[in-house]
Amino acid sequence: MKVRPIRSPESASGEAERPGVSRETARLLPLLVPVALAAGAALVAATASLGFSEPTLGLLGGILALAVAATFVEAYPVPIEGIASGGVSLTAVFIVGGAVIYGWAPGVIIGFIARATIELVQRRPVIRLAYNSAVYALGGAAAGAAAVLAGAHAGVGGLFVEVILAAVSFYAVNILLTAGIISRWSGEPFLPLLRHSVYWTVVPFSIMASVSLMLAVLWERSPFLATALVGPLVAIALYQRSVHSALKAMRLALTDPLTGLGNHRHFHERLEHDLDRAQDEGFPLTLVLLDIDDFKQWNDRYGHPTGDRILAQVATRLRQGGEAFRLGGDEFALLLPRRDEHEGLSIARSVIGRVSETECEVGGSLSMSAGVASYPQHGVERTELVRVADSALYVAKEQGKNTVRVYRPDVIELAELRRLAEGPDRAARLRAAASLAHAVDARDAYTGSHSYMVGELAARVAIRMGLDQEAVELTRLAGSLHDLGKLAIPEEILRKPGPLNEAERLVLERHPQIGYRMLDSLGVEPVATWVLHHHERWDGNGYPDQKAGGQIPLGARILFVADAYDAMTTDRVYRRRLSHDRAIAELERCAGTQFDPEVVTAFRAEFDEPRLELVLSESA
Repeated sequence: MKVRPIRSPESASGEAERPGVSRETARLLPLLVPVALAAGAALVAATASLGFSEPTLGLLGGILALAVAATFVEAYPVPIEGIASGGVSLTAVFIVGGAVIYGWAPGVIIGFIARATIELVQRRPVIRLAYNSAVYALGGAAAGAAAVLAGAHAGVGGLFVEVILAAVSFYAVNILLTAGIISRWSGEPFLPLLRHSVYWTVVPFSIMASVSLMLAVLWERSPFLATALVGPLVAIALYQRSVHSALKAMRLALTDPLTGLGNHRHFHERLEHDLDRAQDEGFPLTLVLLDIDDFKQWNDRYGHPTGDRILAQVATRLRQGGEAFRLGGDEFALLLPRRDEHEGLSIARSVIGRVSETECEVGGSLSMSAGVASYPQHGVERTELVRVADSALYVAKEQGKNTVRVYRPDVIELAELRRLAEGPDRAARLRAAASLAHAVDARDAYTGSHSYMVGELAARVAIRMGLDQEAVELTRLAGSLHDLGKLAIPEEILRKPGPLNEAERLVLERHPQIGYRMLDSLGVEPVATWVLHHHERWDGNGYPDQKAGGQIPLGARILFVADAYDAMTTDRVYRRRLSHDRAIAELERCAGTQFDPEVVTAFRAEFDEPRLELVLSESA
């Protein structure tokens, strides 16, 4: 059995191939060159040895049959959970079997032919053909050498020892060289990568070693009897494929399709699981939140396809020491169980360093900023971990980007207060208010970018209703800040899975007034007033002032509809989201009682065709 060979560096990173030697390819040469030269020497020696032995037609036919069988199974690998490089092939059954039956030279030749044929048929790059074929050839040589050292087998026991030694030798060469080249290419530490590969492949390898033994026994009796192995091999392959398909379906629900990292849902599931273990077992848990600097400019300048490829490149550089996730857009996270803030800081700096070395296909270099927070250090509550890590990320962005900041309560608070105090004119105060919007969504991390989406929805409705450009931008800002007052609401109320009691409801209903006071001190009218009244109902039964109809500012009426729609179409701890059609139907049912009918009509006209997905794609 064999761990499937690596992809070429170009295809693995999503970059187009360029003439000359890329930086990534150059990083592989210290390992690739000696391996290829050693395999070349082994292949020449094997060919010469076979030629000098004056092989019979029966011997050549047997070697050819084993080479054909090895090539066939190499073309159809068996998928294995935990191995991302294509799965595990059954080629080693025939390479090891050939080495035991005929000697080391046929083992080298069968291994080389099997892999080189696949590489040539699939028109893979020369660098991949050379290395992967070399790995197979050297594996065959190791298997043959081990069989020779074991001596001619006498009886079943001797044959068993010979096959096991040959199979272990092939596996050791294969796993070491494969892990080595992947480590060189990805920058991941060699030993953890090797342990991961062994963990996922040692059991399938053991099964395949036993099949090699069966092959050697049957071949001794008659090569034709070896065809009886077709049934067991097919059964193994079909069973493993069915298991892998089931696991893949489960994994897709938790995976971001663009980057292959865990998605937003998976992140929160893993965070809760790791926090529970950290609390029960008393070990630290560090969270690193990362954001690509000025990513919107890349999208605007080069288009979303290029932006998607950049995201995929960045994702390959995030896997170090912890589980990586894409939370949405250009935002990523690393969960680092059993790592304290100092280790988290080191890992975050390493990731940012690797990202800064990334060469984009359109030229220029990328940079990321990161915020680090650890539980239970600095008295951080488990429910606050995401918020404080995001606050640290905010400071990193404000202090020049392309850097890492660890959460410090005094530094975070001073930085935010200093920003709010800056700006002698209204435009500066508006920018200061806008800087609070990210903190709102960070506090209510379960709902993701709710405030951002409300701002975008509200702005689109404002345009539909004919408001001027300044009013549209103020509506967008008010939407992103409509829940600002929730920063002062206790977490247990915001995250409560069941209905609120009367006292909790009264506390929650204070958030418009709290938000108003925070914004009023900045002098950002009419945004503050719209935030104050964004829960007033058309029939006068809302809060805080029970205004009705036209007494409610238009901006607040727009926010109320946008807020309700996004809340209905987002998963919450206490209910599943509604479809677009059902949410629109609910808005229309409540028009004239809860919502302004004209705003509802404008909302439907704006978002019925095209649907909300277009809003998301335009704002990515």
